[in-house]
Order: sequence, then structure tokens, then C-alpha cells
Amino acid sequence: MSIFKRKPKDYKPVSLAELTWKRFKKEKQGLFALGYILIVIVIALLGYLITPDHTPYCNHQQLEIALRKPGFSVDILKLKSSHEVEERGVFKRMFLGQPLPYHTIAIEDHQFRNDSLIAQLFEQEGEYATANYAKSELYGDNPVERKKFVLGTDRYGRDVLSQLMIGSRISLAVGIISVFIALFIGILVGAIAGFYRGKVDDVLMFIINVVWSIPTLLLVIAISFALGKGFWQIFIAIGLTMWVDVARVVRGQVISLREQDYVEAGRALGFSNLHIIFKHILPNILGSVIVISASNFSSAILMEAGLSFLGIGVQPPTPSWGMMMKENYAYIVLDQAYLAIAPGIAIMLLVLSFMLIGSALRNAMDVRS
Repeated sequence: MSIFKRKPKDYKPVSLAELTWKRFKKEKQGLFALGYILIVIVIALLGYLITPDHTPYCNHQQLEIALRKPGFSVDILKLKSSHEVEERGVFKRMFLGQPLPYHTIAIEDHQFRNDSLIAQLFEQEGEYATANYAKSELYGDNPVERKKFVLGTDRYGRDVLSQLMIGSRISLAVGIISVFIALFIGILVGAIAGFYRGKVDDVLMFIINVVWSIPTLLLVIAISFALGKGFWQIFIAIGLTMWVDVARVVRGQVISLREQDYVEAGRALGFSNLHIIFKHILPNILGSVIVISASNFSSAILMEAGLSFLGIGVQPPTPSWGMMMKENYAYIVLDQAYLAIAPGIAIMLLVLSFMLIGSALRNAMDVRS
């Protein structure tokens, strides 16, 4: 049979996104990292709905059960509160938590007698070892609840697992907001410098080199002191120091593309320079921007943790992995080293995941392979 009589096979065009995803799926480490990041994102979004401690900032303190090891269990007695607590809706409770409508006391044993409850207080001896509570003081039909602390408690008696889960919000938020700020400034400065060249490029590259020459951590600390300590200030401070990497990469890519035929065709058709930059050049360097964004994401997480450890990042009672390490690093030489190791492992895994995704994306978008 002649080859000219053969029917051509059906050809289905594949988009760049589909091709990139097919090649990305071959990177096993990248898939594992993506799965871990998705789990962290789900935990951060659901927030207080899935944490063992539903109170705002997971800041329910019980000093009588402070510094308990992982797996610790205790009976909790619930007593009526003197003030009313508003029942929040699902979404408000998800993001802000729900204050407890009762007080809690850790007890070892209890028994009911007539209209009262006699409780043996947790690890108390002598005349203060027991307490008598009238039935009218108890909260709900089941005032005694068995509570288990999977990762133990810190020095304030707070649940460590809840602090870790809510702390993931800070790490993800600082990465998203800081990378967004860095991308906005870096792409704008890098594209203008690379496209216009000449004096414009010289001035912008002078600014880039000046910022580049300052150690990143010192620059972040200086901006943090200028803006003040707080939740949003640390995001802005990190974002204002990370745009240099993006600007340098974008500038180099734009310089290599500005002389291409399609750019000349755009000029011949009368398109404005901004139209050519944002509609024709930037889409072609999107792969490089995505890869460096993944790297900057991990850098932002490490930077936030370092600033919180130094005490100039997110402030208490907002839970943060860096803040948890700062509060518990002294216990590393004691029997409670896990209090500082647990948030350290969480930071390490999240940073490693973003680095692996960046590496996998680089391999998937490598046209030479």
C-alpha cells in the first residue's frame, strides 16, 4: 500500500499548559511536594473548624497542664461563664475562631452527689485537692469532657497541634502577599529596563544594584522598624526586598526577546510599547517568572520565620511557626525539645516542597529537553 494512500492520524493540538502538566507529572518529587502544599492549604483555609482548639488564635491557656508531652489526655470540667458569648457563623468561625462560652478546669476524677459535683483537681494535694460545684454552675448536660493533646501542650497550657495548624496561615499568607508585591514591582521594573534600554535601563539597573548590594535580612529588618511591628507590615517588608530577583530575570528575558520578529511586527502594526510588553513579551517569559516565584515563596517563608524568631515579625498572640520556635527554643536542651522541633520541621517541609516544585517546573518548562 502506498504511503500516499494512508489516512493521516488524527492530530489533536496540545496547549502549553497541558504539555507542561504532562511533563510535570513525571516529576515524582514535584507531585509529592504539590500534594503536601495542597494539604497545608486546606488546613489553613479550614482553620478553626478543624483545630482541636477553636478559640481565637488557639490561645486557650490552662496553666495546670502546661508542658505536657504528646499524647497527653486529661478530663476537662466545663463551668458556666459570667458573660455571654455570641455564636458565630461558619465562615466567621472558620477565619476568626469561636470564644468558649464556658471556663475549663483540669481534673483527675469526679463524682456526682445530689445536686453537686465533687471534682479532684489535677495534680493538687492537701485541702485544695478537691472542689465542690453546684449543678447550676456546670455547663451543659455533659460538663466533663476527655481531651487529648496529640502534640502535647506548651508552657502556657495551649494545644501545640492547634498552634501549628493555624500557624500555617501566616507562612502561606506571607508567601502569597510578598510574592505578589515582588512580582508586581519586579516585572514592571525589569520589563521597562529591558525593553527601553539606554538611560532608562542605566537608572533602573543602578537602583536594582543598590538594593541588591544590601543584605536581604538587614534590609527587611530596617523596613520592619520603619513600618512597625505587625501582621501586614512584615508582608510588605519582605515583598519590598524580593522584587530585585524578579526584576533581573525579567530584564534579561525581555532583552533577549525584544528583537524577535513578532515584536518588530507589533511595532509595524502600530501597537504601543506597553501593549507589546504586556501582550506579547511577558506571556513568553511566564515560565521563568513562575519558577523564580516558587523560589521566592520559600525564601519569604524562611524570612518570616527568622523575623518572628527575632521578635520583630508577627506579634503574639497570633500563632506563627517562627514565634513558636522563639518561645520554645530554650526547651531544646530539656525534655521538651519537640516544642521547638515541631515548628522547625513544619517550616523545613514547606520550604522543601516549594523548592521541589520550582525544580520540577524548571524541568517541565525546559524547551531544550
